[in-house]
Amino acid sequence: MKYSEIRELTDDELASKLEDGRAELFNLRFQMATSQLDNTARVSIVKRDIARVQTEMRVRQRAAEKTAAAN
Repeated sequence: MKYSEIRELTDDELASKLEDGRAELFNLRFQMATSQLDNTARVSIVKRDIARVQTEMRVRQRAAEKTAAAN
């Protein structure tokens, strides 16, 4: 998922994506440990997506703090 797509999501959708990503990462790690994982590159892709979602959530949080401090 691209960062431009992530920016268009709502806060609830971001939280849902983060939860889904973490669950998928857990499953991928479990598959890797049991030697059932075919595409090992998927792990790094999911980790990158999680980081992108967390970054956008933090950007929004800081923007909200900045506007609250300005008022």
